[in-house]
Amino acid sequence: MSEPSVLDVPGIGLGPASQVPVGEGRLFEVGSRTVAVFRLRDGGFRATDPWCPHRGGPLADGLVGAGTVTCPFHGYRFDLSSGCAVGHDCPPIATYPVSLDAAGELRLHVEGVLRD
Repeated sequence: MSEPSVLDVPGIGLGPASQVPVGEGRLFEVGSRTVAVFRLRDGGFRATDPWCPHRGGPLADGLVGAGTVTCPFHGYRFDLSSGCAVGHDCPPIATYPVSLDAAGELRLHVEGVLRD
């Protein structure tokens, strides 16, 4: 029996939640892709594409607050739940479900959404 690929695993382990400080984001490599994971001030987590579609700014380095992330390059904001642009007409960013398991580990739920 072969081992399941990353795309077959319902929750990919990203490591301890402590890697992502409150109000900040961090990048994680998942298969051949990179995702940004954010820890909200209410303790929740969100995951998105890592780069701003405007000019490729690193969203994980952006300011996180009120459920949005602000790109550090030009101040474009994105809703962390929907990926929609806030206050501008930039294309949306993809979002991915992320949760915290009983052991305090982050789990990214992708079920095929990270196909190349």
